[in-house]
Amino acid sequence: MMTNNSNEKRIKLWTPATYRIEVDGHLNQSWSDRLAGMRITTRNKADQSFVTTLIGRLRDQAELSGLLISLYDLHLPIVKVEVVNGE
Repeated sequence: MMTNNSNEKRIKLWTPATYRIEVDGHLNQSWSDRLAGMRITTRNKADQSFVTTLIGRLRDQAELSGLLISLYDLHLPIVKVEVVNGE
């Protein structure tokens, strides 16, 4: 869910933004080039499962959509998508 307060700039479909995406599961850093150059970090949860975080700047929401489809194709459940810094 994206919220908008009066102090934030509104993101548009065609503007670049930095995103933080979390998925359940382990994704190696070597996938970065195939996933829009996102920085990939993985951490263990208390139950010994993994959470992978991808952070990076995408050109627009079309590129975001393609990235989310790639994660889906890898069978990684998407937990969170967040705009960190929008134009």
